[in-house]
Amino acid sequence: QVHVVESGGGLVQPGGSLRLSCAASGAILRLWTMGWYRQAPGKQRDLVATISRGGSTSYADSVKARFVISRNNIDYTTVYLEMNSLRPEDTAIYYCYAKVEQVQGIDDVWGQGTQVTVSS
Repeated sequence: QVHVVESGGGLVQPGGSLRLSCAASGAILRLWTMGWYRQAPGKQRDLVATISRGGSTSYADSVKARFVISRNNIDYTTVYLEMNSLRPEDTAIYYCYAKVEQVQGIDDVWGQGTQVTVSS
């Protein structure tokens, strides 16, 4: 079984910064893409940023130049989301996911989410 756990959410003022972490653990043969999605109240879950096993990154247009995704390059099991110049519209639950290769195949595993609130 594989677990994905997020941490680092909280309350921050507009213009502030926050760093989220996501750790994958368990019966992992190989980690492929990891990434972050977010869901605001009453809205669908949207992509924020992803990082491939090869290190390629992609971002939603709304966060480009403000957010940076990175990872632990030793074992690839931890990813980070550095969020800068935060805006009230960034308020959402942030979910981490990992595309994980296990003995039985490849699955997408999701974390429980961490709340980010941007407010003065």
